Amino acid sequence: MTSSIPESWTRIEAWLARHTPRTFAALNPPAERSAITTAEQTIGQPFPEALVESLLRHNGTGDNDLLPPTWLLLSAQVITEHWQVGMQIYRDVFGDAEEGDSDGDFGPWWHSHWIPFATDGAGDSLIIDQRPHHRRGRIGEACHETGTRFDPHPMWSSLPALLDATATALETGEAVGGCLPVAVGEAELAWEILY
Repeated sequence: MTSSIPESWTRIEAWLARHTPRTFAALNPPAERSAITTAEQTIGQPFPEALVESLLRHNGTGDNDLLPPTWLLLSAQVITEHWQVGMQIYRDVFGDAEEGDSDGDFGPWWHSHWIPFATDGAGDSLIIDQRPHHRRGRIGEACHETGTRFDPHPMWSSLPALLDATATALETGEAVGGCLPVAVGEAELAWEILY
């Protein structure tokens, strides 16, 4: 059974505090509810409840990777900025291009119903797919060069599943998504890519 967002964060925080105190100390404080509301209004849709819960726990992770292999969580304000950039590029470059198969493993380059919540710092984002279909809420990797890919692995089925899988990997020291958690200099979290 997948842990709730607060449960997963409690598990992640406990591991970080014990094994990578610098990464733990760098976690952003909770978002203000008003910042989330402003972001939702700018994007024109409510955030999924799981994302709201996560932002109310930590408004991003600053410059520190948290999710495997190199994803850092965005603040409410930066979520808005990433969404706006994605929309502007999509309009300028792709215009009225095909929206993609909502049930497929690949999507369009961008979509207005995608909410970016993490970045690798190199132009790619993790998005929550909010298109109205039966796989709503799944996580996709929006690559700035090749478009968006949806991995069928269960850890990518939702934000709660992703945080739960991350917490489990930290606690057990076992690989998740082909990545192994490691403590660098006994102070910072990193993910070793195994393939």
